[in-house]
Amino acid sequence: MIRRTLAIAIKEVLHLRRDPRTALTLLGMPVVLLFVFGFALSFDVQHIRLLVVDRDGSRAAREVTEAFLQSGSFDLIAHARDDRALNSLFDNGRAQAALLIPADYGRDLASRRPTSLQFVLDGSDAQMATKILAYARQIVASVTVGPPVPGAGAGWFPQPRVWYNPELSSARFLVPGLVAFILMITSVIATALSVVREKERGTMDSLRATPLFAPELLLGKTLPYLVLASVSAAGSLALAWALFEVPLRGSLGWLTVVTVLFLLGGLGQGLFVSTVAESQQVAFQLGLLSTMLPTLLLSGFIFPISSMPTALQWLTRLIPARYFLVALREIVLKGVGFEVWWPQALALLLYATLALALGTLRTVRSL
Repeated sequence: MIRRTLAIAIKEVLHLRRDPRTALTLLGMPVVLLFVFGFALSFDVQHIRLLVVDRDGSRAAREVTEAFLQSGSFDLIAHARDDRALNSLFDNGRAQAALLIPADYGRDLASRRPTSLQFVLDGSDAQMATKILAYARQIVASVTVGPPVPGAGAGWFPQPRVWYNPELSSARFLVPGLVAFILMITSVIATALSVVREKERGTMDSLRATPLFAPELLLGKTLPYLVLASVSAAGSLALAWALFEVPLRGSLGWLTVVTVLFLLGGLGQGLFVSTVAESQQVAFQLGLLSTMLPTLLLSGFIFPISSMPTALQWLTRLIPARYFLVALREIVLKGVGFEVWWPQALALLLYATLALALGTLRTVRSL
């Protein structure tokens, strides 16, 4: 059995040597996607156009203004002593935010009397406005550190502490999701195309005439792609560390186990797709349709699952990338152990078992 399986695996490797475009696509597509999505898809907001209305002119007011400018997120477009320019700058889109410092702000702050800062936002883009407001709160909190004063208003915030991602970099949140997205697409499409290719070329009938059992055929054809997908996963994580400073705080061994479980499920799904499609073009389209949209929209990669309607939250339980993404972030960003993310590993094991069983049974029936 082992010899026959290895013979099919060697045959598949020889095909990859004769058709290097397939191997380059499977290895190169993750790199390209990681570059494009990693740099283009970002929740970080930079170069926010800021108007400062300083009615106080004190040293405390200047410190708050400097803190905004030195943060690297805000660009000062105007500095005024009153708010007459506020409406015009927001109306023509020159200003996205405005910091209003009241008169006697520095004196009230020094004497520990109640005081506050006003922050005006352009809310036409709600997501950006929410992010800008979070930046502003963090900056003010870093400047006005001190013991809380009852009724002191926005001039006094507790000093925030951010764990696991102190810089609040969206890349560290998005890149693990990109890895899951890339691996899901490559594992499913690679397996589906390898089996459908035999149908298109008519070599499946020749394989039926051999003493091969169906599981041996499937294992031999999927084993090279499991190795190729594993190399792609290692390369994607290495690029994530090199380009986006995504750390690996957890166990490399556990990360390997979770990744292999996820890839096995993807290979099983690819086998199932190959039993439905009769051409490589159809297999490619079905592979993309069954992986790209669910992983992007329903895995928690971009949109939080907790904010989805209840029906969609239940539907996300059928998306394997949801569990892989949680386990990946727990291991890579938090460095926690198996006792925390074992439910995700169990779900991935169940998914891999069902996908491989269903794909194998369908393929055996078609043979």
